[in-house]
Amino acid sequence: MRSFPHDLAQAQQEWSATYRQLAERPGRTELRRRLYRLSAQLFFHPYWQHRRPSPAAWWELRDLGRSDADVRERLHQ
Repeated sequence: MRSFPHDLAQAQQEWSATYRQLAERPGRTELRRRLYRLSAQLFFHPYWQHRRPSPAAWWELRDLGRSDADVRERLHQ
């Protein structure tokens, strides 16, 4: 697995948590705005400045944002 900068991994974890909150409480404007800001922060992070992320890199980053419960749920599907 790649080593991502701490702030990038933290932003991904916050994005995942916000996405789960929005799924539980749809229509929350403040959550949609936060998700939008975090998405921009992730996509335009300086880590990607010299190379665009591959689909595998995005997948690894998203895995960092998932909780253990999310992983267990995915395995049981």
